[in-house]
Amino acid sequence: MRIYLFSVLLFCLINCKKENKIASKNPANDSITNTETQAKDSLQTKEVKKEVFNFETELCTNKGYFDANKYSKDEIQNTYKLWFELGGVSLNDPAVFKLEDLQQVRRDKNQLLAKLDKDFAEKKALIENLKVVNTPYWQNVKTQTAQALVQEYELDKIKIMAYSDPSVLLNSKFKSCSHFARVLNSGDNEIIEEWRKMREQMSKKNGDPQRIMDEFESRLNSSYKKDYAILDLIVFGWGNCANDEIQRPEHDEKMNKQFESLFIKIDAECDEP
Repeated sequence: MRIYLFSVLLFCLINCKKENKIASKNPANDSITNTETQAKDSLQTKEVKKEVFNFETELCTNKGYFDANKYSKDEIQNTYKLWFELGGVSLNDPAVFKLEDLQQVRRDKNQLLAKLDKDFAEKKALIENLKVVNTPYWQNVKTQTAQALVQEYELDKIKIMAYSDPSVLLNSKFKSCSHFARVLNSGDNEIIEEWRKMREQMSKKNGDPQRIMDEFESRLNSSYKKDYAILDLIVFGWGNCANDEIQRPEHDEKMNKQFESLFIKIDAECDEP
């Protein structure tokens, strides 16, 4: 009898241990199952939502297919505007190449400055409110474009004022152009001599060098020779120098590729160059 009871107790003890082992394995099995399910879910991606954006370049009419899950159509449109339409943003800067132009700018200085202020405010707001695709590259292009506009505004404003008062050039932010600023605020002889040097340099780069020097000699003999000298030294001297200081974003092949990379594919119909 004692042997029988001992056998029963031993059998029960063995069965309890087995059940405990099985029970202890269940949480691990559940965690493996959950992990596998999460891994499968994470591998699932959104289905491409293809939309079309039509745009034009110099020689081509293009149909671009983009994923609307990544970018909105407005973002693509605004990025195109930044890339293709705002690359050469310019303000209402009066063209001054003749004596009559110089006299008109001097006469209408205040109106021209007011017009410049209005144009700058409008273009600045346009760029700032432009919602382009949210990538580091295009956000940087937008920032650079806005900064270049500010620099161009400062250049144009100073130039309009300098036609009447060259002393404003002495305190401009375009420090590399201080040579022309100094000359324009020196004596008449130094102004004329610098004007001659600049015209000689211009003639060497021109397809008709004799015309450049003939024009200079004609103006040199005019009673308005100092005004002609101021005109040239501001437009072709200080103005070109300051313009080279403006840091504009490079509209190059890299920018073209960055724009094209926004699309799944592009179908283009192009004219012969």
